[in-house]
Parts: sequence; C-alpha cells; structure tokens
Amino acid sequence: QVQVVESGGGFVQAGGSLRLSCAASGNVFSINAVGWYRQIPGQERELVAHVTRSGSTVYADSVKGRFTISKDSAKDTVYTVYLQMDNLKPEDTAVYYCNAKTGPLVRDWIWGQGTQVTVSS
Repeated sequence: QVQVVESGGGFVQAGGSLRLSCAASGNVFSINAVGWYRQIPGQERELVAHVTRSGSTVYADSVKGRFTISKDSAKDTVYTVYLQMDNLKPEDTAVYYCNAKTGPLVRDWIWGQGTQVTVSS
C-alpha cells in the first residue's frame, strides 16, 4: 500500500515562489511515476508536471519555464517529489494534488488530499 501527503501550499503574491512537497510512504518501490495536478472549482483536474522513476519529466505548457519537478531517491519507505513554482501568476491559483502511479490504469493511482495555492495579483 502507498499513501501520499502533500504540503507546502499557501498564499503568495504574483511573481513569488512556493515549493510543494509530495511524500509517498509505504510500498514506495511499487511507484513508477509521480504527478502533480491542479484543480480549480468547477473545472477538471489537469496535469501540471510528471516525473518517472528514471527521471523523465513532462510539463503542462502553461507552466514550462516556471515550474520544476524533482525527486529524491526512494528510501526504504519514503519517496519525496517536489514541485518548485516560480514566477507564480494568479491563474496558478488552485488546489494542487499529488499522485503516485503504481500502474498504467487510473485505479493504480493513489491521490493525496490536496494543498491550496493562492496567488494574488
């Protein structure tokens, strides 16, 4: 079993920075990739960035050049992935969710509870 907990959200002015952390625990060696997603009320959840165990990354066009996803090497029972967010914009305001992928199907994805990011203009 894998559990996922996000932290690091908060309130920041436009142009500022935040770093989100995603701590996955449990059977972390079953995790193939970790993704950060975000959701605005009334809208669908969207991918922000994704990193595989080998280190390959994918970014949404809207955050390229501003956000950086990185990961620590998985230790015995903890695997941490970070999302460094720089030059934040008001349109980045959302609840940010982390998910750990242990397989190719949606049922294999484990989600955290989310962390709020609010960017003021």
